[in-house]
Amino acid sequence: MNTGLKITAFAAAITATFGTAYGVGKGVGPVVADKQSAEHAAHGEAKETEAAAGGGHGGHGGHGDDKAAPAAGGLQISEGGYTLALETPRVTTGDRTQLRFSIQDDNGRKITAYEREHGKELHFIVASRDLTVYRHLHPTRAADGTWSTTADLPTAGAYRAFADFKPAKKDASALTLGADLAVSGDYAPAELPAPATTTDVDGYDVTLTGGLRPGKSSELRLNVAKNGKPVTDLQPYLGAYGHLVALRSGDLAYLHVHPNGEPDDGTTKPGPDISFSATAPSPGTYRLFLDFQHNGKVRTAAFTVEAGKAEAEGKTKAEAEAEAEESSGHQH
Repeated sequence: MNTGLKITAFAAAITATFGTAYGVGKGVGPVVADKQSAEHAAHGEAKETEAAAGGGHGGHGGHGDDKAAPAAGGLQISEGGYTLALETPRVTTGDRTQLRFSIQDDNGRKITAYEREHGKELHFIVASRDLTVYRHLHPTRAADGTWSTTADLPTAGAYRAFADFKPAKKDASALTLGADLAVSGDYAPAELPAPATTTDVDGYDVTLTGGLRPGKSSELRLNVAKNGKPVTDLQPYLGAYGHLVALRSGDLAYLHVHPNGEPDDGTTKPGPDISFSATAPSPGTYRLFLDFQHNGKVRTAAFTVEAGKAEAEGKTKAEAEAEAEESSGHQH
């Protein structure tokens, strides 16, 4: 069956503890994590942005769904009575960086009961603010509700951590909360890779067809090949043949996109194409991250796309032609 789009937008300023060393375009220099807690600042930020958030998860969409994009949400670290509490808000670079966090209720109690979605109780994603580092992690939960995992964070700088979950509580809604994460070390902000329709990862060539449209559903089709031959035996990963996340450059607005079809549904083939439907919340530049599994290993292919640019250029051309025609019609 078709699984709709879950879309949530995040926009949070980097907290004061990060300092100006994280600014894009600043010079290279060491970044040292401030020892003071950033959580109080983050909670204040949450209250300030909650009014503009418009809710947590966005709506669901499919092919032919041209309704306006859901209101931007996920701007806060707290929502609906739940808070993402990072126990390690400042870490150092490395391939075994320890991360710990919990989801807490309004009374500060750690949540231990979740609804499983796409095979997991909770999805945890970490991305750098410049969108050059992306990690889809699978933390484990202790009996007391503390989640923990290790991550390969190769570069220093400002990161954003996202927790995507649904509490096992009557009438509870799915939520995606976000919190800033500081990674210490020598830092040099990187340029976002230019838009492209092909990329290679670990010997696999992945081709993107289609694009994002602001406020309208559109198809994103990704084709996986290896050594010039289509891959037709992709393996299920998180209940599908592909998992796609899009992050908007500038504020890391978060789009969690699910594929059009599932393994064993009678129609969806295990490659080479993986189809998704998505609605961009606004024009802008986005970074797409596709996770796919083949031969027992999960790989991530990344693309930069620009939502709304082609439409804007087409509209400008059409308007220019219309104006020229109208001007010609008024000549005698």
